[in-house]
Amino acid sequence: MSGILPVALGSATKLIGLIMLSTKEYIAVAQLHEPVEEARLREVIKEFIGKIYQRPPLRSSVKRALRVKTVYEIELLEYEFPYALLRIKCEHGTYVRKLIHDIGLILGVGAHMRELRRIRTGPFKEDSTLVTMHELSEAVYLYKNENDDSALRKSILPAEYIVSHMRKVVVVDGAVSAISHGADLAIPGISMIHENIRRGERVAIFSLKGEIVAVGRALMSTEEVLERRKGIAVKTRRVIIKRGTYPRSWRRKQSK
Repeated sequence: MSGILPVALGSATKLIGLIMLSTKEYIAVAQLHEPVEEARLREVIKEFIGKIYQRPPLRSSVKRALRVKTVYEIELLEYEFPYALLRIKCEHGTYVRKLIHDIGLILGVGAHMRELRRIRTGPFKEDSTLVTMHELSEAVYLYKNENDDSALRKSILPAEYIVSHMRKVVVVDGAVSAISHGADLAIPGISMIHENIRRGERVAIFSLKGEIVAVGRALMSTEEVLERRKGIAVKTRRVIIKRGTYPRSWRRKQSK
């Protein structure tokens, strides 16, 4: 397998788990064991779009329990027997090689995955932000030996990019310190909110300066937040910003 592999540094490592749970997109080469008509291949491929049952293959890092995964898109890019070039967009945890194996079973001819390349994971895709290991090595060399950090700055994206695909809530400065200590986000602390947030959805909490503060779970939808004046809107799950970055404007409750 080749393709995109996001690597996090420093405090951004706290966010890397979100990438593991994000939508994935692949280019795969499937090898068919016997000839089939292209029209038949396209017909069978369509049957695998949507919810599918899948049991992880024998050589996998997870328990081989039957589970439900979602395949959002499958596109046949090229077909010349015995090879079929596929573009697959799917839910995290979907085994492409098992998907191709199952397509071969339905076709009645058998198939296996020959090659696989990941072209997208969450907000990361094969575009101008993609950096090869060779380019990164050169950037580090220039920084260490010539004190030139221009290439390194182009190679490393800010941590905020990791959550660029998520719904967002912007909080007032006075709420940042409390959240950095693990407090949940209450409605009075909200400055702006994404118009499409649904209850139970994972959201990113930002400061007015555009800094990632934390990641949490929405306890209210956007409509509920706009209708109410108080209450907890977001349950804080993972704090990213360093404590003390913003001055504390709240008091601890004194125990009697």
